[in-house]
Parts: sequence; C-alpha cells; structure tokens
Amino acid sequence: MKLLDKYIITKFLTAFFFTVVMLVSVICVIDYTEKNDDFIHHNLSFGHVFTHYYIYLFPYFANLLSPITIFLAVVFVTAKLAARTEIVAMLASGMSFGRLLVPYLMGATIIGLLTFGLVGWVIPKATKEIVHFESLHVKEPWRFEGRNVHMKIGPRSYVYLESYSSSTNTGYHFALETIDGTVLRRRLTADNLAWDSTKQAWKMSQQLVRSFRGSQDEVLQTIPARDTTLNLYPKDFANTYRLAETLTSPQLNDLINSKILRGADDTAQYLSVKFERYAYPFDILILTFIGVVLSARKSRGGVGGQIALGFVLAFIFIIFVMLSRNLAQVGSMPPLLAAWFPGMVFSAIGLVLYRLVPK
Repeated sequence: MKLLDKYIITKFLTAFFFTVVMLVSVICVIDYTEKNDDFIHHNLSFGHVFTHYYIYLFPYFANLLSPITIFLAVVFVTAKLAARTEIVAMLASGMSFGRLLVPYLMGATIIGLLTFGLVGWVIPKATKEIVHFESLHVKEPWRFEGRNVHMKIGPRSYVYLESYSSSTNTGYHFALETIDGTVLRRRLTADNLAWDSTKQAWKMSQQLVRSFRGSQDEVLQTIPARDTTLNLYPKDFANTYRLAETLTSPQLNDLINSKILRGADDTAQYLSVKFERYAYPFDILILTFIGVVLSARKSRGGVGGQIALGFVLAFIFIIFVMLSRNLAQVGSMPPLLAAWFPGMVFSAIGLVLYRLVPK
C-alpha cells in the first residue's frame, strides 16, 4: 500500500465515522424530544433512557443511514481533494482514474465487512432491546387480535383457531386437520387448548375425532382431555413487530427454514431481510464508486453542491431499497432479486457515469 493510499483511506474512514457520529447524534436528540413525554409519564431518568434505549438505538440508526453517510463521506473527501487540485496532480503524474478508485474501494471494503458483522450479529440484539423498551414505555400494550386463524404445521397437518388469548396462551374452538392433497383424512376438534409452560405442551379439552376412510365411511371417536405436543407454540401468536430485525443471521435462517416447512405465507419478508444483509456490503462498494465518480472533478458550485447531490442520490437509493422490500413482501418480486435490485440499478448508473469521466 502506497503512502497516497493510506492518506485517502484515512481521510475517507475519518470522514465516514465523523459523519455517522454527528448525523446520528442529531437524530437521537430529535427522537428524544419527540418521546420525552412518554419518558416523563413513566418516570424515566435520562440516564436510564440512555443506557436502556439510546445506546442501542445509536448503532441501529448508524446502519439505517449508512447509504447517506457513505455518500457524504466519499463526496466530501473527494470534492476537497478536487478543490485543492490534488486529484489533477495525481492524474497528471500518470495515475489512472481506476487506480485512484483503489483506496476508496479498500476503505469501503473495510466498512462493508464491519457492517456485515454488525447487521448479522450485533444490531439484531440491539434492535431486540429497542423493541422491548418501546413495548414497555412508548407503544400501547400488545395483544393478539387475530380471528379465524389458519396455520400449516406439517406437510399434511393444518390447524384452525377461532380466537387466541395471548395473555393466557389459550386458544378457542380448535381444529386439527390431516389432508392428503385435497382429501380430508382426519379432523380433530376441541373447545380449547392451553399452553402448559412447565410441561412445554398443550393441555387440550375433550376432543372429537372424525376419521374418513372413504366418501361414505366416517368413524367418530371421543378422546378425554389430555396433554399433547404440536408443532405449534405460543411464539407463533407473539408480536411479530420488527421480528426479522431482532434475529441474528443464524436465528433468521432457523426461522426461515421453519416457515418453509410449514408453508407459511409470510416467508418472503424474512427471506428479503436475509438477502439484504448479504447485499448491503456490495451496495456500500457501489455507492462509494458512484460518489468518487461524481465528485472527482472540480465543481464551480463548490463542495456544497456536490454534497447536496450526494444527499439526493443516497435518498433515491434508500427509496429503491424500501420499494424493493415492499414488492418482495407482497409477492410481486422474488426476495433475492429485491435485495440486489437497488445495487443492480445503481451499478448501471455508476458505469454510465464512469464512462463520462475524462480519463
């Protein structure tokens, strides 16, 4: 690594971390003022709020705003170099524009690897603390309000509940059906079933079982109240607010595998989050590339105009990410494509801009 590479990488990383700290600090202050009434209502001191909430919210916001902070850091550093004609001197000495990109991409790789580790293992734990704190002190108490719930719990097994009480972990008007293709083979019904946390099993009231052996052959059987195990748990009725964000990558993979086995209809939203975590480091490289290309030339409008342009492009990128995520969740776009689509679009934009840069 040459001295010039170290110089640019140091400038880039310093600007990035400084931008993160400043921007996220301002957002946290604004967030505190908005939620201060809730904190006062629950008699929470600033120290308690800081150590139980904002210490976890800071890395969450830092990751959420990373497209903006990356762009700002790259544009600021490169525009400053261009304004002082340092880039002109580099290119005049025989350095190619592609070689100029190398230290920026090395710095982006460092940030990308750090981000991948944080998003996969650290930030989910922080988000879990954020959700827990907000459920206690900011948001209204949650309860399951679903009616006529249908769930697949096995290759041939389906359950139905008319209602479920999350406070007592009790389901009402329960039915368990065994279906081969489109043919109903067995149907078990019970007035209610309640979760026994000690036995880790369901206590089911008296059951009526109908077994079908043909179009006209039906066998009825009554089974007294008993404890039973099912591929069904109270967590299946728990609050799923930001659930994917609270799971580390191994935990998210386990949840996805479980949902695939069950044939759950909300698997796409968890797959989208999984693939986004892998795409994010590459998006950082792409945004860095575009930032250098846009700001490498000296601008008559000065650094301010280039930073403003960086803001606009970063927000457009975030809009693309949110749009792709929503399309994946409603089934309009495959989750894998949705995760990589913003990067693909901006890669094309970056290549077009690169071709326009004087070499």
